[in-house]
Amino acid sequence: MIIKRAKGVLTIERDAINSLIGRIDAGFKRTVEAIYKTKGRVVVTGMGKPGFIAQKITATLSSLGTPSLYLHAADALHGDIGKVTKDDIIIVLSNSGETEEVVKLLPIIKKIGAKLIAMTGNTRSTLAKNSDFVLDVSVKKEACSLGLAPTASTTAMLAMGDALAIALLDRRGFKETDFALYHPGGILGKKLLLKVEDIMRKGEANPLVGANMLVKDVLLRITNARSGSACVIDKNKKLIGIFTDGDLRRHLEKDPHIITRKVKDVMTKTPTAIRKQRLAAEALSILRSKKIDEIPVVDEKGRPIGLVDVQDLLKAGLV
Repeated sequence: MIIKRAKGVLTIERDAINSLIGRIDAGFKRTVEAIYKTKGRVVVTGMGKPGFIAQKITATLSSLGTPSLYLHAADALHGDIGKVTKDDIIIVLSNSGETEEVVKLLPIIKKIGAKLIAMTGNTRSTLAKNSDFVLDVSVKKEACSLGLAPTASTTAMLAMGDALAIALLDRRGFKETDFALYHPGGILGKKLLLKVEDIMRKGEANPLVGANMLVKDVLLRITNARSGSACVIDKNKKLIGIFTDGDLRRHLEKDPHIITRKVKDVMTKTPTAIRKQRLAAEALSILRSKKIDEIPVVDEKGRPIGLVDVQDLLKAGLV
């Protein structure tokens, strides 16, 4: 019985969303264009369960480049309507279109001069008749066996809100980099915004050594810098190699006197390098593909100006 009931709920809600597809028409397009052209914000409001859906729609719009504000319908009647200006456009969610708090707001919204979008299950309601645009989210029945709790109707509102948000995303030409700008704390934001120069080690933390320096002295420089490697440079300060902990271990097996040799004889020659303007995520990709732990950062003349260690990427949250 439980499984059957659950499947029945999902079937009803699936059908509710499917029914919306045929309603995406010229009216929907005009609604999107109105939101796109508005000089103010998109204010989304509702009561009860639709109010919670309004909050989600607000969050989605804002994160995808459409400035949006959630307004509780009851609070609006007690002063919060003052947040709304004539340049805003208001989306009101109400399945019946006759919700008391919503209906009381209509004349105030008209007086302010803001455009009004109704998202309702009743296109003949007071809300619909007083709106500039109407989005029909009516459903045949609720998934609730009592036919009382908002279920399919709120699912339809949520889906229509997503359709609006994504249509606006395309209309604005919103890109991944724009998304990252609004989500700097997320992993995508870091991948798309964080550059090599933001995390690279430099100065004393980026040991540079001459090609003729003895390995024992190079190791001392590496230890003092608390690094895992040192960049080897020529007389013009250009990168010609890198000496890492891995190089030390590999050569130590063959030559126990490696510390008395010149670093140019045991370094990794012409190492892979990266420019500071590149994304930190690209540095991570190189480290993974090359199976290395460090990558030098060079300027336009091939001179090492920094070093990125896998630990730096770990601290930045990219690993």
